[in-house]
Amino acid sequence: MREVLPSTPVTADATAAAAAAAAPGWHYTVSVRALCEFTAKRGDLDRRFTPTATALEGLQGQQTVANRRGQDYETEIALEGLYGALRIRGRADGYDPRRRCLEEIKTIRGHPDEIPENRRQLHWAQLQCYGALFCRARGLAEIALALVYFDVAAQTEVELRQVFGAEELDQIFAGRCAAFLAWAQQEAEHRRARDAALQALAFPKGTFRAGQRDLAAAAYRAAANGRCLLAQAPTGIGKTVGTLFPLLRAMPAHGIDKLAYLTCKGTGRLPALEALQALRAGAAGQALRVLAMVPKTQACEHPDKACHGDACPLARGFYERLPAAREEAVAEGWLDAAAQRRIALRHGICPYYLGQELLRWADVLVGDVQHLFDSSGQLWGLMQALNWQLAVLVDEAHNLVERTRQMYSAELQLSQIRTAAKVAPAMVSGPLHGLLQATEDLVADAAAPYAVLEAVPDAYTQALQAAVGALSEHFHQHPLSLGPLLNFFFELQRFLRLVEALSDHSLFDVQTLARERSSAGDVDADAAAADGVLCVRNVAPACFLRQRFRDLHSVTLFSATLSPPDYAIRLLGLPENTAWIDVPPAFPAEHLSVQVADGISTRFAHRDKSLQRLVDVIARQFDAHPGNYLAFFSSFDYLDKAASLLALRRADITQWRQDRRMGAAARQDFLARFDPQGQGIAFAVLGGVFAEGVDLPGAKLIGAFIATLGLPPVSATQDQITARMDKLFGAEHGYADLIPAMQKVVQAAGRVLRTPEDRGWLWLLDDRYRRGDVAALLPPWWGPGTSAP
Repeated sequence: MREVLPSTPVTADATAAAAAAAAPGWHYTVSVRALCEFTAKRGDLDRRFTPTATALEGLQGQQTVANRRGQDYETEIALEGLYGALRIRGRADGYDPRRRCLEEIKTIRGHPDEIPENRRQLHWAQLQCYGALFCRARGLAEIALALVYFDVAAQTEVELRQVFGAEELDQIFAGRCAAFLAWAQQEAEHRRARDAALQALAFPKGTFRAGQRDLAAAAYRAAANGRCLLAQAPTGIGKTVGTLFPLLRAMPAHGIDKLAYLTCKGTGRLPALEALQALRAGAAGQALRVLAMVPKTQACEHPDKACHGDACPLARGFYERLPAAREEAVAEGWLDAAAQRRIALRHGICPYYLGQELLRWADVLVGDVQHLFDSSGQLWGLMQALNWQLAVLVDEAHNLVERTRQMYSAELQLSQIRTAAKVAPAMVSGPLHGLLQATEDLVADAAAPYAVLEAVPDAYTQALQAAVGALSEHFHQHPLSLGPLLNFFFELQRFLRLVEALSDHSLFDVQTLARERSSAGDVDADAAAADGVLCVRNVAPACFLRQRFRDLHSVTLFSATLSPPDYAIRLLGLPENTAWIDVPPAFPAEHLSVQVADGISTRFAHRDKSLQRLVDVIARQFDAHPGNYLAFFSSFDYLDKAASLLALRRADITQWRQDRRMGAAARQDFLARFDPQGQGIAFAVLGGVFAEGVDLPGAKLIGAFIATLGLPPVSATQDQITARMDKLFGAEHGYADLIPAMQKVVQAAGRVLRTPEDRGWLWLLDDRYRRGDVAALLPPWWGPGTSAP
């Protein structure tokens, strides 16, 4: 098929423009993709649903097309050219010498006629640039260019082909370069000013705290050598600025394009932004562009509208208004959520997609780990596409194993399918009812209320594929549709992808749920068949992450609880040469008095019997050293029993409790009760929101009780996770239970001493803390004593 292209608005006399571009004193390297995205995007923002292929499907699709072409077909052709001070680089997908045809292969789901026009024109712009560079490199007078759209579902391809003269392509290429030239010069000058400023950047605190210099030096070495570092550093040494500062200093000397500071919990982003504000306070720091990566759920102004000019006013004419907004944003430099929103709305464009655009032009990015490690993380995609040298800091990295497990796990509930089948249009109803029947059969055939299947039946995978295909076609025909069915489709699509990637790293389990009952006590008619949940449950995310760690320039993962290092290395897939540092505490060991209450067992079977003695220990400690304490328990039920008994026996001791459904305001009220002049005991759940990331220095908190070993609850699911982990890594390591449990314990204990001047008490209320395997996972400087209950 031959496609006639509209005349391009970016044409220029190549010789004259190139001569004008050859300004002395600066140079700039840009990828073909970045060049075209900057110069070729026009019209509305168009994020209507279009079926897309995954990255893996894209690679497989390109290989399929290449295999069809013949033995002399060239693939992955590196191209490079100069335009004055610009160096343009790219990699063409393939060249067929028999047809003298250069190809750009785009993997899709569906037909290319369904791809929005502005996206097709972007694809042509890229191919034309590759064609110009290819003709230069091979000395060709003309060449055929072909956009090949490969449908991964049907395994078919549609070719859009056109013949160009080399001179015509060179003019188009020169026009794009000329349109980018002023911005390139600005960016080159920014990079030069940024690097010069960072070389002179001063530590904002004047002097390093004890241990902070060791951490900073290790982080710098990791960046300088392009390595991964695991840094265990205690509370109170200033880990945030202690890692940011050396990485910023490393950027100029080691060619680092961007630094990403990623957090496992939302509360960690505020300290990072505060530290970066302090670093930008001086003249040197002002050259730094800092961008907060804001989730779409927080940045979207019109969540009820589709991201398209026909539906959302902030998408209409987006690319015409973007240049002015982008210019203002990079000039401002400090781009937190409020700044992005203010600039975007001033120019009448979407704040979220302005932020996405600014990822390309910021120096430091602050956001959630999902942006890099999730399968659809945009930071990872841009790094790969634009060849960034990206250095990464991961805060509270002890949470990264669990966070990435969640990223590569998914659930599908029978009730979801029933609901979707009820509201689905006719063209989708059949495949959805087929999926419903297949799922009901799978649940009914399960040997127990909870069962792990060795493999997913082929018939079930086919039912999933049919439902996803039908929904994909429906939303392709109705691209402005929003609502529950679209959300279900996205969840189903993700579930299918994880099913197709299933291996030893994940469990595929089936759980039968109790039937729903009406208010009258009857079984609900819609739940006549047994309800159930299917789950792809990842236990070892290393296989999904290994390549990402390998491709980063460097990464430093830091936390107060990363010991033993082999746990993170093996479960996350870190490189074998990952460095390790264990920074000593910033305060004398005698500032924390650690006691084990022998004779107390918090095992489930022993809790009622030991509860009286446990409460007596808490009361005696409070009487001896009145002040504010946190008491951590394994569950809300256990917490309530202990708190109620203490209230009954000691009504004079003020207490407050964490409950199951605390909103943001209730959490703030809970923390506000830790007054330096106050006295009382707060009860909380180990591993919950108050067990880490809470800063209560000085007299706000003087002690903690940990009335649990932190082991996961006994369940059929946990038994299967343990069995799979033991199979993968061996039973002797404690990867499934003991190590994550002790990390929770040490995190909770870290609430007590927050500054080098603090002093406090820690009680470990379980005799198992005397076991050798448990004690080996606790900080050696604790050296707990013994106290009889």
